[in-house]
Amino acid sequence: MTHTSNTSPHIDPINKRVVLYVVVFLIIAIVGLTYVKWWPYYHKAFDAATKHSIGSSIISGKNPTAPAPSWQAAWDYALTYYKSVWKAALLGIVLGSLLQVLLPSTWLLRVLGKTSFRSTLIGGFSSLPGMMCTCCAAPLAVGLRKKNVSVGASLAFWLGNPTINPATLVFMTFVLSWKFTLIRLIFGLILTFGVSYYANLFAGKTKLPENLTVKTEEVTEEKAGSFIQRWFKSMWSMILHIVPAYIIAVLLLGASRAWLFPAVGETAGNSILLIIGFAIAGMLFVIPTAAEIPIIQSLMSFGLGTGPAAALLLTLPSVSLPSLLMISKSFPKKVILFVTVSVVGLGLLSGIVGVIIL
Repeated sequence: MTHTSNTSPHIDPINKRVVLYVVVFLIIAIVGLTYVKWWPYYHKAFDAATKHSIGSSIISGKNPTAPAPSWQAAWDYALTYYKSVWKAALLGIVLGSLLQVLLPSTWLLRVLGKTSFRSTLIGGFSSLPGMMCTCCAAPLAVGLRKKNVSVGASLAFWLGNPTINPATLVFMTFVLSWKFTLIRLIFGLILTFGVSYYANLFAGKTKLPENLTVKTEEVTEEKAGSFIQRWFKSMWSMILHIVPAYIIAVLLLGASRAWLFPAVGETAGNSILLIIGFAIAGMLFVIPTAAEIPIIQSLMSFGLGTGPAAALLLTLPSVSLPSLLMISKSFPKKVILFVTVSVVGLGLLSGIVGVIIL
């Protein structure tokens, strides 16, 4: 007669520590996002529904044009911009650095390490709770790449944060219209999942280990040094390589916003050249989360056509010059070029659709 033991199997204490680290990361992420994103957006949704507005344009305020290029224009825009995003930017750096020291590589590789469409889907859908702007999500994308997550999954997470942001889609429906929301959602999904997946083709061949189990020696190597030491080293490295380019690019764009978004009369409101120009300008410019909504609302009130407005609808939030610089060392140059061209191209298509249905 066979005797069956009722004793529990031995659990590696290192694996217990890994589970604890994952739980700690999730708690910090949930608390941080609740404070920075979820709770403020809950209240903003009511403002959007009752006032049909979520504020004035960050580009020009209530004026028809932005101020002329100058150092003062650069400084004023930077102050307004950073006042809006500093909490989310700080949270992005904290989470991006904690991701590198708390989450085991083998766990991430098993789920997000392949170049399959499944990994891209998981990366994109994982972005939904974040609802960050492209610059605030960039440190997390950098952190994922440092953990060897695939290009497609990392891009899907990065692009999904601003483009398929559920809160922005709600605000957009109340302030602009459901047609704008539909255009944004369709092209946002194409960008987040389609462009990200095909970006793998420009990343070269990536071979994952055959055995992706959490090995004791690997975890021990990852955990070398105290947690505080590893975290501070990761965070300092991220700040050193990301923040300077971020600050300089925001100042330059703030100074040149009058050139990027000139006053447009109703006669030229939907020309194809204007759609192309605004698609490129939107791709370069940097804004906080959901700021594209008051920008479009303001520009249309002064004569901008639905075509350029629909182009900005996608290109303004998706990427920006600062965010592209922030991730430039984490992704191959061909991938960044492919994403940049794809954003402009999809913005152009979005603008053409906008002329037809809006």
